[in-house]
Amino acid sequence: MHLIQVDSVQRWMEDLKLMTDCESMCILQSKPISIEKDEQNELILSSQHSTCDNLQLLLKRAWIISTELTRIAQKLEKNRWQRVHSMTVRVNCHVRSMINEYNMFTRNSSEEMQQFQNLLIDKCSEFTAFTERCIQTEDEQILKSMKSCIKETLTTVAQYFGQLIELVLTHEAQNLLRQIELSDSMYITESAIGSLFSLTQEGAHLCRIIAKEGGVVALFKICRQDCFRCLYPQTLRTLASICCVEEGMHQLEKVDGILCLADILTDSTHSEATHAEAAAVIAQITSPHLTFTQHLSSFLENMEEIVTALVKLCQEASSGEVFLLASAALANITFFDTMACEMLLQLNAMKILLAACTDKQIVDTPYSRDQVVTILANMSVLDQCASEIIQGNGVQLLLEMLFERSSSGNSAEVAACERVQQKSAVTLARLSRDPEVADAAIKLSCIPRLIKLCRSPTERNNSDSVLVACLVALRRLAVMSPDGLEDSDFQQLVKPRLVDSFLLCTNMEESFV
Repeated sequence: MHLIQVDSVQRWMEDLKLMTDCESMCILQSKPISIEKDEQNELILSSQHSTCDNLQLLLKRAWIISTELTRIAQKLEKNRWQRVHSMTVRVNCHVRSMINEYNMFTRNSSEEMQQFQNLLIDKCSEFTAFTERCIQTEDEQILKSMKSCIKETLTTVAQYFGQLIELVLTHEAQNLLRQIELSDSMYITESAIGSLFSLTQEGAHLCRIIAKEGGVVALFKICRQDCFRCLYPQTLRTLASICCVEEGMHQLEKVDGILCLADILTDSTHSEATHAEAAAVIAQITSPHLTFTQHLSSFLENMEEIVTALVKLCQEASSGEVFLLASAALANITFFDTMACEMLLQLNAMKILLAACTDKQIVDTPYSRDQVVTILANMSVLDQCASEIIQGNGVQLLLEMLFERSSSGNSAEVAACERVQQKSAVTLARLSRDPEVADAAIKLSCIPRLIKLCRSPTERNNSDSVLVACLVALRRLAVMSPDGLEDSDFQQLVKPRLVDSFLLCTNMEESFV
């Protein structure tokens, strides 16, 4: 859940507030207590929220209950009966509060839902009674005999809790999808899509629920109606999130989603924002990290149109974000099918991408450069790419990418910088089979930079993948210009086996004198 990906102190404060309310409500027999409306950074337990806010509150409460159940199991193993009982009381209160809160904002609770709620409440009460008996005795034999019973009850509570949450989320997804399918109101449809998107941000499990309930079908239906054109960007963004799971991909294939995306990308009457979000869906469904893209047979049928539209979007992008989405889709497609590289060559994509890199407002982050150099690396297997690189001053760009460093220190950005360094070295190694490219790289002093990356762990952020790529590129250039290396560099970085040079460089200790 993205809810927990926040500052740890802020999360602790939110959890503390919820725990405090829980204890207070337990003492007051679950009677609600008033809270300050103007307090900041607090989880306000109120029914006066939108559906999306109420679901966020429910998920927050569910996360805390799940965490507490895990902690109870840990304390139980250590026979800390007093802690087990106090935590059980707290879970009992949280469960009752969660059910009360949900029943306050849901319109029609089904019989199945009420049955699960009652089962969970009864089992929590039974659980609390068991643990209370444990703190009233010190007989080890009695405690030992009750421990297995408590474990079984804890497992049952967790099972009922999981089933109830699954049912609640399914019910809410169904309600939102029903609004999207049946409403003629632009406002209601937009609000429902917004709430659905918020749900997709809570993780893959929710995306699976939405996909199984027909979310992909409903959203593509919106994308095929001209009257909802203003909602296309938001709808496509939601689709991209759902398609991170296999169920979403299967649904996309069933409703000819690829054809719909191709139509949107090639329709010049659509806004740039719509084109960019369509590119984001393409980037998602062609991600090389996914293992379930093989069934996208219809993608190959529309690939030429899609690639052409994406190259045009890169060329005409008005912002760095648009370029990032379009180039990410192209980068993934070059992994997805080898024909894409030949298409890109025919479309002058190399020239367009190299030109874009000179505009710091368009290619403005390591993430964008990562996409560009990925495309260059995959295209560099084609012999015709060498002349394109020379004409577009591509060797200079690759050298600059070898100097890529994070300005913020953010872990994601640092990882992106490592990928840029690695792929630029890979591209240099592949292209240096052409004497003209190798000569240009040597003249631009690529060899000293590659040596620095090999010998200095901090320059490559201690990345082994960058080291291997640089060693390979260095060896390729050394063949073309053996005089460009000092004898020590040649003896250590070029002459030995690759694995020996790698081990030597990974064991180097930098001198700070």
